[in-house]
Amino acid sequence: MNGRAIALRAISAAMLAACMVAPAFAVDGKASIDLEENRIGVPPLDDFDFEVTGGGQPGQWSVVRDVTAIHGVAIEQSNTDPRENRFSLAIYKPFSLKNLAASIHLKLVRGTMQAAGIAFRFMNADNYYVVSASALEERIDLFRVLGGKMERIGGTEADVALNHWHKLGVVAEADQFKVSLGNAWLFTVWDRTFLTDGRVGLWTEEDNVTRFDQFEIKALPWSEDP
Repeated sequence: MNGRAIALRAISAAMLAACMVAPAFAVDGKASIDLEENRIGVPPLDDFDFEVTGGGQPGQWSVVRDVTAIHGVAIEQSNTDPRENRFSLAIYKPFSLKNLAASIHLKLVRGTMQAAGIAFRFMNADNYYVVSASALEERIDLFRVLGGKMERIGGTEADVALNHWHKLGVVAEADQFKVSLGNAWLFTVWDRTFLTDGRVGLWTEEDNVTRFDQFEIKALPWSEDP
């Protein structure tokens, strides 16, 4: 490895270490969003920016009581605007990552499309990846949203139902993405559309009302592109 490559690796390692000591992270580089610190009935403005893909009304995000959630509270998206190809997002503010492991417990409450998930490598409201759980189609899929248009990269059938908590996870390393449901890995896909840092957040499709709990993000070690 030449001197410039060694220097770049050292800089990247230092930047990652700086992120790990920020308040959002535990000592192992893992962020767990604490919903209990937010007021019931209002948006978690300190933690999230709110975006919408495809136009229409913005999402209506708020912290709600839910006795079935791990600590009795959850984040809910409740706007039921049925505009086709409208996606509401709550994007976690503190940091931007390329290589990461993210997971969320989600409960699809009602709606026509019955789909929600995790957005990652979020560039802007028209460009990002999303791993989605659909109770309507009983599937888990990974999509890229490019120029505001959603394209499936891969997926599989899965046991996804309304009004049940499901743990959805994704591990992104360079151009490889591993997707899980509960504690089981479902599939691995590859794509090189977005190979830079991006933010991570919550995602819902069209008129779907969804609750989210136990949102965790972990920074993975820096690595060179293949």
